Amino acid sequence: MSMTNEELQTWVEQLSLEHFEWPFRHRAVFNARLRTTGGRYFLRSHHIEINPHQLEAFGIEEVERIIKHELCHYHLHIHGMGYRHRDAEFKYWLKRVGGSRYCQAPPAIEQQKRKELYRYKLLCTSCQTQYLRKRKMNPDKYRCGKCSGKLTLEQLDLPQESW
Repeated sequence: MSMTNEELQTWVEQLSLEHFEWPFRHRAVFNARLRTTGGRYFLRSHHIEINPHQLEAFGIEEVERIIKHELCHYHLHIHGMGYRHRDAEFKYWLKRVGGSRYCQAPPAIEQQKRKELYRYKLLCTSCQTQYLRKRKMNPDKYRCGKCSGKLTLEQLDLPQESW
């Protein structure tokens, strides 16, 4: 399923009037670079971005809940109320309009997370505890969490195509 930014803009404006009875007067666009979030609201510009992968993976209903979530941030911030996730007003409005508290991770992201391999191993010289890492680091700045011993960094041998 595919949708243009103009169709998304119209949809967000309709949902805003239907569920909040306040107009949405800013821009709503798709952002394909979003990976782990369903959408985001910008405090300064008041624009909303929606993850198009959510639409492809979970359909219209899930994206509608994400839009309602972002509209809660939008309207509460615009009207000077508690717009953060922890605020009671935000939780009240989210429940009232049927927005989602969390979004599901698209299947491609889940597979990508599983495929991420560890490239480095930290080894404690005292107790031989091993710590696996994806990123390189300077072991001289850190100590073992169990015995406070000195750490050494080793690069793991991985097939080149997995990088």
